[in-house]
Amino acid sequence: MRIIGGTAKGRRLASFRGMSIRPTTDKVREAIFNILPRLFAFKNVLDLFAGTGAIGIEALSRGAATATFVDSEPKAVKIIKKNLDVCGFIDKAAILAKDVESALNMLSKKGEKFDLIFIDPPYNTSLMGIALNHIGNKGLLAADGLIVVESSKRMIWDGELKGIELTDRRRYGDTVVSFYKTGNRQNP
Repeated sequence: MRIIGGTAKGRRLASFRGMSIRPTTDKVREAIFNILPRLFAFKNVLDLFAGTGAIGIEALSRGAATATFVDSEPKAVKIIKKNLDVCGFIDKAAILAKDVESALNMLSKKGEKFDLIFIDPPYNTSLMGIALNHIGNKGLLAADGLIVVESSKRMIWDGELKGIELTDRRRYGDTVVSFYKTGNRQNP
């Protein structure tokens, strides 16, 4: 696994053995970031269920000012720190070793807003809907912000959401990437 573009392009990232954590593939990450630059300039990024931190680090490499990484798994937190250090972004990052609900509640109380939020929960769980609902209810997405959700084609969220709406969905093999924005906006 490596960084695809930006100032840390080509840097190899530490990963996990086995499949307990499923990092976003280089192909899917590249597809996501090929869409994003045409949309807006993102400054503050939130990477939920961060795993290796590859998505948030990719955003930092491509010009994001800050990134907040959330993962409750101690191994993931260690790997995120290692990858941030290897890429030279440790000073632009915050790592929250918490479950997503607790982290979102804390960020909301602090009044945080994010331009770009990535959600890549473990497949076959209800965590995607929980995260999307918390983000919408807590107003964590900036006015012109974007949420990018990676899921299995068998676990697509189609529930009702407060404050955010689906604007686009793309499929890459067994992976589906869904895009959400606030209010009534055009497709990305």
